[in-house]
Amino acid sequence: MMPLSHFDAQGDAHMVDVSDKPVTARLAVARGAVRMSAETLALVISGQAAKGDVLAVARLAGIMGAKRTADLIPLCHPLPVTKVALDLRADPALPGVVVEATVKTTGQTGVEMEALTAVSVACLTIYDMLKAAEKSMQIEGIRLVLKEGGKSGRYEAAP
Repeated sequence: MMPLSHFDAQGDAHMVDVSDKPVTARLAVARGAVRMSAETLALVISGQAAKGDVLAVARLAGIMGAKRTADLIPLCHPLPVTKVALDLRADPALPGVVVEATVKTTGQTGVEMEALTAVSVACLTIYDMLKAAEKSMQIEGIRLVLKEGGKSGRYEAAP
């Protein structure tokens, strides 16, 4: 197992120095879901949720979350993200909403945390917008599914 880079020789947490790393194109894709009843999902699909367009608001919240990741996660570097895209789709088989975020940058460190934050914030927003209809919804399966760029190269999660 590789040593954790966010700890120094004394075991203290620190921000990793990336100043000597080469600038490369970076990409990360994360995915998660909000499981809910079929009745609650019908509110999303029909646009009848009391707070408005659930998917549009969650998409914007996810984009905003990705851009604020360094403000939320103490040891993350603030990054100039060049793309944040969220795909939110109703999945009657779940039932619920599947959220996927794609984040890109050109820099010295990756955007995995930005993609994971985007999915998390979008899922939390879906919950917030629908909690009056169903408090038992579950946010689940948030994970990194693809990462490209940097020294470690490509990572793709098993399906």
